[in-house]
Amino acid sequence: MPVFAHGIVGRADLPIPETLFGVAAAAVLVISFTALATLWSQPRLEHYPERRLVPLPAAADVALGTLGVAVFGLTAYAGLAGTEAQRDNLAPTMVYVAFWVGVPVASLLVGDVWRLLSPWRAIGRAAGRLTQRVAGEMPPPMTYPERVGRWPAALGLLGFGLCELAWGAARDPLPLAVLMLAYTVVMLVGMSLYGVEAWSRNADAFGLYFGLFASLSPFTRRDGALWLRPPVVGAVRLEPLAGTTALLVVGIGVTAFDGAAEGPVFNDALPDLQEGFASLGTGPGSALELGFATGLLVMVALIGLIWAAGVAGMPGRPGRALVHSLTPIVAAYVVAHYFSLLAYNGQDVLRLLSDPLGDGSDLLGTGRNTIDYGVVSATTIWYVQVAALVIGHVAALVLAHDRALVIYGSHRDATRSQIVMLVVMVCFTCLGLWLLSAGNG
Repeated sequence: MPVFAHGIVGRADLPIPETLFGVAAAAVLVISFTALATLWSQPRLEHYPERRLVPLPAAADVALGTLGVAVFGLTAYAGLAGTEAQRDNLAPTMVYVAFWVGVPVASLLVGDVWRLLSPWRAIGRAAGRLTQRVAGEMPPPMTYPERVGRWPAALGLLGFGLCELAWGAARDPLPLAVLMLAYTVVMLVGMSLYGVEAWSRNADAFGLYFGLFASLSPFTRRDGALWLRPPVVGAVRLEPLAGTTALLVVGIGVTAFDGAAEGPVFNDALPDLQEGFASLGTGPGSALELGFATGLLVMVALIGLIWAAGVAGMPGRPGRALVHSLTPIVAAYVVAHYFSLLAYNGQDVLRLLSDPLGDGSDLLGTGRNTIDYGVVSATTIWYVQVAALVIGHVAALVLAHDRALVIYGSHRDATRSQIVMLVVMVCFTCLGLWLLSAGNG
């Protein structure tokens, strides 16, 4: 397994049995559903209040974009020129901890920071301005095909999941840096064809993925200013374009498999998968990687099946109209699964920034920093994980119920339709709790 793929730590001091956590979580969902059915009879989230806080000058785009490019360049250079030791090279920790986990958490707290930090967007915009100054007025970019929608982003996210969890070499600094540069080329080519904003908002896997977390934040950036809004409600503005459901399903599935890969069910099946692929003529290492890839694809398919079955059980099959309610579940799974990874391995970023190549330098004076594993207890981690799952699924119920009131126009019909949604949320909650327990077993 990749070094940074799994964030759950062992815990042997839980105050009550795990099964009671599951029962309590399901009870919270049922109580929430009952409260919504009783007290929430009119749509309230389609239009919500916002308050303008402070202006954000255009210079912030330039400054933060430059910072994003600098950090990206340093990370890629560390992967290309630094030590091959994963622990002492900046690239693996920066990608799998600071980028993959830290950016989503920051987006939940303060909004769409990645839009400002994205090195691809910054380079694309700078290249566009430079080209316009040198060559004059350029022909307009091609129209991004509506039927393609967000499918490129969904496939890109799945590709990252396969690299992180199934391809052993992707955790090594050099291949990781090559992947970073290859993704940059794809982004820049797409931006040159369809325009920076059109490509970023549809095909950039990470920009869209991190944007899901930002939609749940109480802060949003618009019209050159920072605005305050109620938490979670920003998800209602998620446009259900083609590929949006796939993006959300993949987001949940990748994190869910990261937990399942540590549990007994997958590990009991893995030898058979490896043997099956080896019988086709692949080497032991490739057979193992194919086994992990199969497990990831099966988990993504399972998440998609749960969602599809739930939507199919609702009157009129609302489909994409309710897909935004998956957004809090994506966030819940990420926080629950990776909280300990960020709390512990996130501390190592300062050490590695001071010695990015692993050659013994100490540029920032933090090269001797160590990880303090006492910063948070195992029991606290467990409570945070369970709380994240429960809060995320309750938020999903709220989003789905409010949208159902819009779709069906009747409080009674909307409530009846959400009985199926309640079952879906209980399934997702129990799956999340089981994955946490399996990973700690």
